[in-house]
Amino acid sequence: MRSKLVFGAITQVPNRFLLVKLASRATRALHRPNSRIQETMNDVFVRFSHANPIARVLDTDTGQSFDRAA
Repeated sequence: MRSKLVFGAITQVPNRFLLVKLASRATRALHRPNSRIQETMNDVFVRFSHANPIARVLDTDTGQSFDRAA
């Protein structure tokens, strides 16, 4: 099951090492206590397959978001 989710997410993030890095960060941010980490990871991969996680970046200095291509 998870391999389908990973292959769906790799269409949005073509670099597999970047995908792992982004997925680990998102899993840490979205994980709730008393829930399974596997379910959180599956949720992250589903979210990545529907939207590009690197399309918008938050500028840490100003707090404004901007398009990655700009």
